Amino acid sequence: MDEDDVLHDGTVIETRTKAVYAIYGMGRIESIWGKDCREYKPERRLRDGNYMSESAYKFSAFNGGPRLCLGKDFAFYRMKFTAASILYCYTEKGVKGHPVAPKLALTMYMEHRLMVELIFFY
Repeated sequence: MDEDDVLHDGTVIETRTKAVYAIYGMGRIESIWGKDCREYKPERRLRDGNYMSESAYKFSAFNGGPRLCLGKDFAFYRMKFTAASILYCYTEKGVKGHPVAPKLALTMYMEHRLMVELIFFY
C-alpha cells in the first residue's frame, strides 16, 4: 500500500509518514471524554445506573489487544490493595431504611446497591 491516506477532516497523511500519539494526552481530550475530562468521576462509567465498560482502545494508557501492557494487572491489583488498606481503618454500618435484598440469578448479587456508612475507628 503506497497510497496517501486522508482523514475524516481532510488531513492528508503522506505515504511512509511516521506518526506518534501521546497516551497521556489521549486520556484528556474533551471531544472524547467531555468538558470535565480532567476530573476523577467514576460515575462516567455508569449508564442508567449500570456499569458500562469502554473499549480498551478508547483509553489507551495500558494499550489493548496483543500489545497490552504487562503491568496493567499489577496496577489494578495495587489500586485494589490501596483501597482495601484505606477501608481497613473503617467499620461499616448499613444505612437505616435502605432495603437489603439479594437478586436471584445464576450468580447472586444485590437487588439494590448496598448503602453503608463508613465509621473511622483506627
